[in-house]
Order: sequence, then structure tokens, then C-alpha cells
Amino acid sequence: MAVSKPPWGLYWRSHTLFIVSTVGIGLFTDLFLYGLIVPILPFILRDRASLPPSQIQSHVSGLLAAYAGASVLCSPAAGIIADRVTSRQTPFLIGLFALLAATLMLCLGQNVPVLVVARVLQGISAAVVWTIGLALVLDTVGPENLGKTIGSIFGFISIGELAAPVLGGVIYRKAGYWGVFGLGLALIAVDFIMRLLLIEKKTAARYADSKTPNGEPYTQQSDQDTENGDTATNEEGEGEESLPLLQKEPLDSFKVPPNQPAAIRFFPLLYCLSDPRLLTALLLAFIQATLLSTFDATIPTVAESYFGFTSLSAGLLFIALVLPYLLLGPVAGWGVDKYGTKPAAVLGFGYLVPVLILLRLARPGSKPQIITYCAILALCGIGLAAIGSPSIVEASNVVQAYERANEGFFGAGGPYAQLYGLNSMVFSAGLTLGPLLSGALKDAIGYGNMNAVVAGLCALTAALSAMFVGGRPRALRRRF
Repeated sequence: MAVSKPPWGLYWRSHTLFIVSTVGIGLFTDLFLYGLIVPILPFILRDRASLPPSQIQSHVSGLLAAYAGASVLCSPAAGIIADRVTSRQTPFLIGLFALLAATLMLCLGQNVPVLVVARVLQGISAAVVWTIGLALVLDTVGPENLGKTIGSIFGFISIGELAAPVLGGVIYRKAGYWGVFGLGLALIAVDFIMRLLLIEKKTAARYADSKTPNGEPYTQQSDQDTENGDTATNEEGEGEESLPLLQKEPLDSFKVPPNQPAAIRFFPLLYCLSDPRLLTALLLAFIQATLLSTFDATIPTVAESYFGFTSLSAGLLFIALVLPYLLLGPVAGWGVDKYGTKPAAVLGFGYLVPVLILLRLARPGSKPQIITYCAILALCGIGLAAIGSPSIVEASNVVQAYERANEGFFGAGGPYAQLYGLNSMVFSAGLTLGPLLSGALKDAIGYGNMNAVVAGLCALTAALSAMFVGGRPRALRRRF
């Protein structure tokens, strides 16, 4: 039965653009605040917690580990809860309250235990926003539009992930603690307003008699807005042609045998982890996060040691890396939607191999060397744009095939929040490993050789993508 009085602003509050923008702002806020606070942690420990210099590095590492550990542990739980509640918006808002509490505790905390609790809350918030946010995107745009949407979002949030540490250092130097946390709280306020205003598509669809500003029935406009993106449009065989290529394989190969153990019945996605395609998709997310955090950790130090840059000048170097990512992310995502995940994954990671090796050309110097370094970073940005979407889209395709082949196995809410919780856990692990790996390798074998090792990881990832992403190549399927 239709609801007679729709809420204020129903049309634009449930519009695809507003929902996707809200998720993008949420993910941006999470990564931005994470990066904004990291540069000032040593000063907080020294000035407020009164730690001696010999203990600061170990406590900084511990606070970083607290964030990563909380995010890794809470991501699967957030996915399970999100798939069992009727609304994504409620846990989405709760995650932001955790981030607000964490920011206030970091702003006002005077001892190490308070700071540890703050970082744990920050990690919990990250688990919730990534898990619920990506599930909400899929609910809104559907699997056939997921690639270009994720490409656009990842291009946007990369600005926060890559530039926030430098910006945090600059603001701290100019305006102190309150300048840093004031910016963070202002961003949380904007994020809160958008999350509060958001109306999910399934909620808006209840108002069948409401009219859009054009005078059309809302439900008709909603169908056009999502471009038939509902994940349940395959009734009576309709929409079969729009299924991802992976799902055109016989669904019998995705059948789950009966009488599964209790652990799999509670967390059904565990069974899907036996599929090498899903494992490879998660590997793509891990390597992508490792690459992003590697650039985050090394660009400022290279800028200082090679070119004598200040923190502000080092921050400007990120423009060369982020701008291609931002501009080409949607294009790369469109390519994933149109041509599948295998070409983007293989070509994207394969392309990054020689480009990362080119970073060996970076040398201390003046303007010519700076231009060379910026040009290579821009080439790296193109590769980051190419690898932004395949992981999420491939994982969604595989799990959707299991869901279609096993009706009711994953519950009424489906397995997607569980999947994105797992993806968030893997991505967080990559963000943690990147700085540790790059820092250790850079100190041990130098910047150029460090990038050669990272290029080797990309080559291995490209090879595994060719083997498993999107299914095995036809030649191998014929032979085996």
C-alpha cells in the first residue's frame, strides 16, 4: 500500500547521484581523517602524554596498529549485521558517531589509553563506512553500473588518502591542534548531514503515489534514474542479457552442497572463499591499497631528501599522481562495465610494472629532475585509475553468481555487505602493510630498488588476474 505523504525532498534525497555522493563523502572523510591525524600523533604523544622521545616511535606504531586491528576485526561483523537489518542508513550513521567520538578523544585526550581507544573507534568507523557504503552503492546502481561508479568514487577519495598527511602537517604548523581537528570536525558535520538526509531506493519506492518535480510517478523516475540497476531485475528471465559475463557460466558450478557446517551457515560467504576468482579479487584490493599507501609514505620523504621540499611543496607533488586518477577513474570503470574485469586488471597491473621501474630515474636535483619525477607520478596515476574498479566488480560478480545459484542460502539481505566487510578488512591490511614494506625496503635497498620490488608484486598480480579474474582463459578451459 502506498504511503500518502512522502518525506520532504524525496526526489533528490533518493536520487542516485545524491546517494553515491553521500557514500563518496563518507569514504573520503574516513581516509582524510586517518591521514590528517597521522602526522601529528608524535606531537600529541610528546606534548600531551608526556612520553620521552625514545618511546614515541613505538607508541605511534601501536596506535596505527590499533586502528588497523579494529578495522580488520570489525569489518566482517559489520557485514553480517548490515545484511540482517532492514536499513543500511542506520548502521551508516552509527559508524559516523564512532568517528566523531574518536576525533573528539584524539583532540582532547591527555594519556595513551584514551588515544588507543580513540584509534580503535576510528578503526570501527572505517569498517562500518566501507562495508555499508559499498553495499549501499550496489543497492543503488546495480551490478551493471558498479564499475564506473566505483571508479569515480575511488578517484575522488584518493585525494583524501594521498594528500591528507601532508595537509595535516601543514595545518598543524600553521594553526596547531585546533586547526587540524577543527577541519576534521567540519568535515564530519557535512558527512553527518548528508547521511541523515539520505533516503534509500527501497524506502523511496514505498511512496508509489508521490510525484517527481516533472510530475511523473516517483517509481517510474526511480527506474530511469538507476538505469535498471536493481539487483533483483531478473524476474521471469528478464534482464538476463545484462548479467555480467561471469554469471553467464552455468550456475551449477556455483551450487553450494547441502548440510554445511554451522560456521558457514552463520557466515555464508566463507564457502565462497574456496573460489580462486574471489580470492584473486581480494588480492587485487590488497595490492591496490598497498600501492596507495606506498605512495603516501614515500612521496613526502623523497620530496624532502631529493628536492629539499617543505611539507607544503611535497603536498603539491600529489597533484601529479591524483589528477590522472581522478579524471580517468570513471573512464576505467566504464571499461570494466563494458569489457569485463579481466582486461582492466591484467592491463592495469601489467602497465604499472614498467612505470614503477621508471621511478628509478628519480634523482636529487632541481627543476628538470622535479619535472621528470612529476611526469612518472602522473603515469603511475593512470595505472591506479585502471586498477580502481576490477576488484570490487569481480568480487560482486562472483558472489552474485553464488546468490543466484543458491536461493535463500545467503538470507533475505543477500551477501553483499558481508563481502564488502571482507573487502574492507583486506584493504585495511594493505593500507597497513604498504608503509611498513616501503619504509623497510627504502631504507635497506634504496628508493629505486624498492619500486622494483613493488613492480614485481604488480607483475605477479597481473599474472594471477590473467589466470583467474573473470574465469580462466578459454584456451586453458579447453585443455583442462
